[in-house]
Amino acid sequence: MSAYNANWSLMTPEIVLGILALVIFTIDFMTGVKGKKPFLGRMSIIALLVTAVLVYINRGAGTIADIFIVDHFSTMFKIILLVGVAIVIAISMHYLDKNDDVYQGEFYSLMLFAALGAMLMVSSADLITLYIGLELLSISSYCLAGFKKHNRKSTEGAIKYVVLGGTASAFILYGMSFLYGLTGTTSIIDISQVISSLYVDYPFIVVMSILFMLAGFGFKISIVPFHMWAPDVYEGSPTPVTAFLSVVSKIAGFAIVLRVFFTTFLGSEGVLYDEWTWIIAIIATVTMIVGNLIALTQKNIKRLMAYSGVAQAGYLLVPIAAIFIPSYSIGVIIFYSIVYVFMTLGAFAIITLVTEDSGRDDFSSFSGLYKRSPYMAIAMSVFLLGLAGLPLTAGFVGKAWIFISAAQAGMLWLAGVMFVTSVISFYYYFGVIKQMFMNEPNPNDVELKAPLSISVVVTIALAVTIILGVLPGLMIDWIAYIQW
Repeated sequence: MSAYNANWSLMTPEIVLGILALVIFTIDFMTGVKGKKPFLGRMSIIALLVTAVLVYINRGAGTIADIFIVDHFSTMFKIILLVGVAIVIAISMHYLDKNDDVYQGEFYSLMLFAALGAMLMVSSADLITLYIGLELLSISSYCLAGFKKHNRKSTEGAIKYVVLGGTASAFILYGMSFLYGLTGTTSIIDISQVISSLYVDYPFIVVMSILFMLAGFGFKISIVPFHMWAPDVYEGSPTPVTAFLSVVSKIAGFAIVLRVFFTTFLGSEGVLYDEWTWIIAIIATVTMIVGNLIALTQKNIKRLMAYSGVAQAGYLLVPIAAIFIPSYSIGVIIFYSIVYVFMTLGAFAIITLVTEDSGRDDFSSFSGLYKRSPYMAIAMSVFLLGLAGLPLTAGFVGKAWIFISAAQAGMLWLAGVMFVTSVISFYYYFGVIKQMFMNEPNPNDVELKAPLSISVVVTIALAVTIILGVLPGLMIDWIAYIQW
């Protein structure tokens, strides 16, 4: 399709979000960069929800010059990401009220630009478009991670994030250069049509392309051994930014891994199937083991969530490695992404509330939380048990579906590793629950009252976690109905 005759209305959500991000930034500049501006937070949430509605209205198959795809895959992931960023901003409103050293307009604008980058990523059908979206998301994330510029840990984490993130981007570009050198095109669709025949003649170059791109994307989704940045960055970043990196950035990374590997490296004839699925299966195994074992030793709640996020990335890799039916694997990942977003952001909403009240990030800040705020303690327990995979939670359904996908693909050993590591995760999640229910509150702690934004986020996340745990068919049937 010619670029001149393309249906540019397919990019309406991205254009609207970009304009609204600039509007919010301009309003912040015109009203002075300092001071509390809760109206900007509400405007940002409205902007994201309006964009999500436009994404849904714009759903369906369509492309712009074979570089930008609007299909069911991109629509689902865009809505997940936009809702996730909206929840993060709702959490941020409480955090920014407690911290006067964070410029609110810039913070919200960067969140919206990061969401825009993620949207471009998941709709990319071209390596250049993909990289532009990736860098827009990455650069915004670097700035957000170091937003508390007078905090040593925040600055240290941001520097590590920038250096390692730049290295990861270089790996991705190097892997892309192999594909471009072999095919003479940057179109993912065109590459997929010739990759099988090229692999016969140039197996080493194709495999090197897979490895370099997998290493670069592996950093973005914090899989082992590319996870080293996560604990320090998560600990040093403002808590809402930690939530953003743990959920939105990770889900966007997985979406693009699916797009690139399922479209490009699966090949038109499936010749490359055994080459990259076994690589991912091994990485998934190591990621699940390392993430859960190191989480056992953590006493800082944000570092615990960092290693928990590493382990969760391992679980999400399982259906990518165990391709029984590609559309089935995508459905599994979509479902688990939805429940992971709500469980994790619900937990981070409570973590933000508790740590900002106590001024500490260690487990002791949760001591006696049940006596200070019973609702928050019960909700936090549900979120943690959901992440561990306890029955009657959405996390259990998601993990069970991933387990079944591995078994159907004949990878029983991978399913076994997933089961054992999930059991291990109960230990460190129960460590936090023990603090909340079995320990006495700290002497200076009083009744903990949650602001409206935190209460709304926790209530919605709790409802999704329980409802999809008891009635998973509400979401599974809908996902299965979609023609991928």
